[in-house]
Amino acid sequence: MEIGAHVSCAGGIDSAIDRGVAIGADAVQLFTQSPRMWRPTNHKPEALERFREKREAHGVGGVVCHALYLCNLAAPNDEVYEKSVRTIMTTVDVACAIGADGVIFHVGSHLGAGLDAGLERVTGALTLILDRCEGDTWLLMENSAGAGGTIGRSLDELATLVDALDRHPRLGICLDTCHLFASGYDVTNEGVVDGIVAEVDETIGLDRLRCLHVNDSAAPLASNRDRHANVLDGLMGEGMGAFLGHAAFQGLAAYLEVPGRDNHGPDADEVRKLRELHERWAPRPQAKASAKAKVKGKGPRAAKPRPKSGPTAKSKTRGKP
Repeated sequence: MEIGAHVSCAGGIDSAIDRGVAIGADAVQLFTQSPRMWRPTNHKPEALERFREKREAHGVGGVVCHALYLCNLAAPNDEVYEKSVRTIMTTVDVACAIGADGVIFHVGSHLGAGLDAGLERVTGALTLILDRCEGDTWLLMENSAGAGGTIGRSLDELATLVDALDRHPRLGICLDTCHLFASGYDVTNEGVVDGIVAEVDETIGLDRLRCLHVNDSAAPLASNRDRHANVLDGLMGEGMGAFLGHAAFQGLAAYLEVPGRDNHGPDADEVRKLRELHERWAPRPQAKASAKAKVKGKGPRAAKPRPKSGPTAKSKTRGKP
């Protein structure tokens, strides 16, 4: 497993590699533009090339770009919807230019218009955006904490979108521990984590799980509140190792999005703590080999058909052990 972190690219997109290396990260996540405004950054070709060169020179593994939080692909408002589509397209273009593994995005909220209406908007948007993906760059839906009308609060909702896009070969997911915990999945419970893995495998395909966000939570289980906490300082604490050390997740990059000691984001201490947590919970080599064999293959496979009704892995595993 690669231990990564979200880092700033202020001063040039290639500076993200410098900052990741400086804090001991194996992998980096970045915004391709200011997260507080719609206007995209015009990256110079030489900066994009320097990014690739530095990544190779420093042996940085995973690289992902995170779309703006302003984006809402389920927005009923046409102006917001169109801005969201254009912005994520631009993010995909930059991600492809630097050879990123994927673009992670929050699906958005239907804002009271209803789930079906929201899913229809999202499906139309993703159809357009997926056409921009080139090379090794995927589009990765992130699970949400479940507040309001957000889409992606459950694995079933993410699976519904994968199916709606005809299981597009570049459409994957990123699972966030804090969001899972907030939406009712107790990821400190090994049995619950087994259930999550089984549901992803059944309905989405484990090969579509391309990376992880590993953040502790300052909000309680099933609170639907997205409040990240530093590693071991939140309500999951040491128990987060049950998720981090699961055999099915080994070989993925796990990215930190925590406040850090000074509220400026992940730092060397957070990277160290996450790496040590992983070492304490990492599976035995035999278990790793078994999990890798299960998901072996270059492209995404077709998952087994999902039942129309009946309990999901979530309903069977929600709550405390």
